Formats: sequence, structure tokens, C-alpha cells
Amino acid sequence: MEVTQESPYLAADAALGSLPAISGGAGLGPDIIPAAINGSIDGPTPPAAIKEEPHGNAEAEASERRAKAKQKRNKPTLSCLECVERKTKCDRGRPCLACVKRQSGCEYTPVANLIASADRSNGPKSKARYVTKPPSKVRKASTSSTIVPSSVTTDNGWATIENRAHRQSMSSNSSSPYLLSNVPYSKSSPSNVFGVGSQHPFSNYWTCQGGLPEVISVLPSKEQADILIAKYFEAVDPVYPFLHRRTFYADYERFWALPPEQKNTTDASFMALHYAMYALGTQFMQFPSYEERSQTAEFYCSAANQALRVYSYLNRTSMRAIQAMLLMAYFLMNDNHASDAYAWAGIHLRQAYAMRLHRDPDIVVPDASVLEKQQRRKLWQAVFFQDTFLTVLLKLPPTATHSDVPVESLTDDNELSMDGLDSCLGTHSRVENLMSISVIAPQACEPLDPPQPHHVMDSATMKSDVTYMRCMWHLGNLVQENLSSPCSLSLPLTNSTRHKDSLIAAFRRLYKSFPASLTTLDYGVLQQQVGLHPRATRQNLFLTSNYYHCLMLLHASENESQGVESNIKGALEAAHEAIWAFFKLWGLFESEAGVWWVFQHRAFEESLLIAHLLAIPPQQDANGMTTFDPIYDKAKDDIVRMMEIMDRYGGSLEMHKTRKEVLQEAFARIVV
Repeated sequence: MEVTQESPYLAADAALGSLPAISGGAGLGPDIIPAAINGSIDGPTPPAAIKEEPHGNAEAEASERRAKAKQKRNKPTLSCLECVERKTKCDRGRPCLACVKRQSGCEYTPVANLIASADRSNGPKSKARYVTKPPSKVRKASTSSTIVPSSVTTDNGWATIENRAHRQSMSSNSSSPYLLSNVPYSKSSPSNVFGVGSQHPFSNYWTCQGGLPEVISVLPSKEQADILIAKYFEAVDPVYPFLHRRTFYADYERFWALPPEQKNTTDASFMALHYAMYALGTQFMQFPSYEERSQTAEFYCSAANQALRVYSYLNRTSMRAIQAMLLMAYFLMNDNHASDAYAWAGIHLRQAYAMRLHRDPDIVVPDASVLEKQQRRKLWQAVFFQDTFLTVLLKLPPTATHSDVPVESLTDDNELSMDGLDSCLGTHSRVENLMSISVIAPQACEPLDPPQPHHVMDSATMKSDVTYMRCMWHLGNLVQENLSSPCSLSLPLTNSTRHKDSLIAAFRRLYKSFPASLTTLDYGVLQQQVGLHPRATRQNLFLTSNYYHCLMLLHASENESQGVESNIKGALEAAHEAIWAFFKLWGLFESEAGVWWVFQHRAFEESLLIAHLLAIPPQQDANGMTTFDPIYDKAKDDIVRMMEIMDRYGGSLEMHKTRKEVLQEAFARIVV
């Protein structure tokens, strides 16, 4: 869609009816650029003519009043024709918000266009909104290592699209040193979340009138979609196994079998889930360049976001919608938008509360099938897990804090149950109005088609998935209560030495209760396991990384006022195991290790803490001799290895460059 703007010097032609020529095209739509201009385009209204009439002439005065009442007002109509016809409020944007919401055409009278054009040329005083054509090539801000020092501004006071595309993203401000969407420990000035100097996490390719058919029109081919979905279940599903594979594939195959006209009436939340899985699958595919892979994945994620907008995800929700938003948050993290992911996760977490996923399904949906109840538990565990461990990394408050879902209700029997397989899980328990406490009844059941081999998992794998989820759930409960909340308030983790020892003992007891398949640290055993059970190997590495990272924080914590000192040796030992989980992931699944932001960021924090601890001069014994524990040499080697790996992933991303610089500076201060 293109907008040809009028020249401010063609006032005479414009007054005769020259309108902005808007031509729509098929395919991808334009970026919608909000104009950063205040004020009004309303001009002064000329006062009505005042006549003096002789006093006492009542009949003449009455006749004059009747004539005035019939006079047409001489104030021009500045609202769009659609709003005038509907008698609704118009903000006089190009297009106006009312027409955008209605997805209707937005046209103005020639006089209204003339006044708006004149106001734009006279300065940034107008509040008009204009749709402009996006540039043919827009590079990601994160892929450029150069920052434009000064931007060229357009006549509406905004930086040009090309300039803003190359500017440093400011969606992560300096309010927290751990918001690493862009650069850690960088000096940045506050800005509006999506204002000048920021990059919206979802690129906009869509037109106002396109709706769901436009989103469906850009689907990949069935063959490409199959590859991306298979990659998702290979790389993502093992560590976040909240989707029910059998029912997903049943709906997936049913959708692709539909004729084109029926595809356009598909549930928009299901299309959002499709595109979110395509986006994550693309992130783990091999592409000729990082930029090509990133642009393709971002396009799919933008399509997922547009499908959610069509679905009206802010005032209604479903399990499919929350699943899609959950996956989009992980996509944003991997795409170097961690703070955007944190904000986005806040939306789907509240939607999960609105669906009452935080409540025990045996209480709130007692008549639901066994499978639906199990899916509700698994989805809440996934929301809880993401919120807890992301807030630990970002040092921000947790939100998924209220729940009565028992961890042990996530049982093997419930996972293996066939009760509910003929139900449409995606539309169960939909909340159409979030202000209502009622839930719309589920749709009629439909029998599932016979599954293909890759549509189902064996019972042993399903049981191991449930065990992994329960372990992570137990760990998350311990972390949220003892680490997330105090870290978000910059409070000491412990209030006495005894308290610290008891917390460390609680973490160790919990870890020992986990099955051996999730706690083995032997790299040789994992190498043998990866060929037979790669899914279990990924789960082992993710749990190991999370557990030892939290144990490292506990050992390193101190409370000077209460006499609690940092246990340097214990912190180094825990950090060694935590960072080696990343090294093992790199050795066994190198391409995946280069994608997972959560793993990379934990490893960066661990190596940085190791460097800070090694910069503390070791204590001397009674004879004045300094003894070094072997863990010191291991820890130093860990930093060297981490810097070598950092040279092999991330490329020219500014965030990775800055991380390496920060780690190199910390390494130079090591005294051991």
C-alpha cells in the first residue's frame, strides 16, 4: 500500500478535489507509522454575522432566527466520511483508529485533506496518522555493529524508516543491568517503549482490511511446514513439553486438508500457534546467513502476532492462544528481545489467570476430561516455569505466584489416559469476556483421524516428560520463593549463616530426589545417551543448568550486616557445573546452543561471576602462605573456554560483542 502525499504548494489543485492516492496491493502490507505530532488540525470557526435590528420589531427578529437556523454551518468537516456517516468519534488520522478497528475504508473530503496537508507542511502540530510504504530492505538493529549518531527526520518530526531501522533498539532500558535485549551494562537514556529510538519486536507487514485470509495467504508450503514442525518437536518440545502432540497433529493435518476457502475461517488462535511453531522451528534451521534466518523467523512471528490480533487476544483467550504467546516469548528471547519477551509474557500470564489455569482443574472444571485437565496443568507449569526462571535472569519480580495446582497431580496415569482424545482441546474453556466469571461450554467432540508414526510418542517418553516437568516445577517453587522475590528487591538471599546452610541443603535434597537420567553429569554417559535418547539428554542439560545456576547464586550470596559471607569455593564449584552444562550442550547440539538465549545468558552470568570471584585475593594461612584449591584453575579455564565459544556464535551482533568485551575486562582483573 502506497500513499502519495500532496505537495503543500498545490493548494489550488487540492481544493478542487485532489486526494491522496492510496493503492492497495496483494501480499504483504505496509508498516503503520504513528506520527509523533501533537495538536489539532481544527482551524478557527468564523463567527456568525451580527446584524442590528430596530428594537420592537418582534416579527423581523423571529424571521431572522428562522433563517439562521436553516443556514448550513461554514465549519469544514474534518472527520472521515465513514465516521460522519456512522456518527462516531474520529481522531482524523490517515487512517483513523475507528476505521482501523472496523477494517473499513477511510476517506476524507478534499477540504479536509487540504487542511491536513497544509498543517503537516507548516510543522509538527498535527495529530494525523499516515500509512507509508516500508523500505525494500530493512536490516535488523541487532545485526549492525554501528550506531547512527544522528538521524534524518521527516516533516512529521520522526526519524526516517531507514534511519530508525539502523538505530540501537531501546526496548531494554538501563533500569536493570540484566535486561540484555541489546547490550549489557550499556549507557542508555530512557525512552518510550515503542517510541523514537525503539524497534517493535513484531515487524508489521499487514494491511487493515486483510484479516485472517491475509495471514493464511503467506503460509509456507505443506512440505516446508512439515519440516519446521518436525524441527520444533525435535529441538523445542523436549525442554518445554506442554503441547499434546497427538491432538495437535490431528488438528494440523485436518487444517491442511481443508480447501482454500475453508482455511480462511479457521480459528485464528490456532493459526497463531502454527506460526509461532514455524518461527521457533526456523530459528533452529540451518541458513546461509544469520540475517536470512532471522528475517524469515521474524516474519513468521509477525504473522503469529497478526493472527492473535485478528483473534482479539486481549479480551478473550484459549489454550491455543496462550500456547502461541508462550512460544512467542521464547522466540523473542532467542531473537535478542529479552525485555520485550518479559513484557509480552505478562500478557499471557494474566490470560492464564483469566482462564483459571492457576486453579486445580479438579475444582474449577470437575466435569472436564482427564486429558483436558492434564493439559491445563501442563500449560500452567509452562507459564510458571517461564516466569520464574526468566525473572531470576532479569532480576525482576515474579508474577506467577498464586496457584493451588498440586505438582503431584501431573501424573503418568493422567498423561497416558485416552479420556478426551476426541475433544477439540484448543477451544476448551475459552473466556470470551475477561470480566465474566463464566466459561463458554466446549465445542462438540470430533473423532481423531488415525495417527501417523511421528504423530505420537511412546509411553516411556511420555512418562519421562511428565517426570521432567514435575522436577522443574518443584525446582521452580523453591527458586521463586527463595531467589526470585529477594533478587527483584535487591535484598539479601539469607538472613543468617544457618539460614543460608539450610537453603543450600534444601536445594541439594531436592536435586537428589530427581531420577539419575536427569542428574548425571558424566559427559561420556551423555554422549552415549544422545544417540538413543536425545530428548532426555536435552532435558538433563536444561535442568542441570538451572539447578547449578541457582545453587551458585546461593553460595555467592552474602549479608554483611548479619555476618553471612560468600562461599567462594562453593560458588566456583556450582558455577563450574552450571557452565559445563552449556559446554556439553555446545558439544552435543552445537547449532541449538547458538540459539537458546536463556542458556547463553546463564553461561555468560556464570563466567562473569567466576571472574569476579577470582579477582578477590585469596586468604593466607597462619604461616603467610597462599594455597590454591584446584577449582580455581578449573574456573579460570572455564572463562577461557567460554570466550572461545563466544567467538563462534553471535557473529556481529552488538550484544555478543559487548558481552565479550565485558568478560575480557573482568578476566584481565583476575589475581589468582
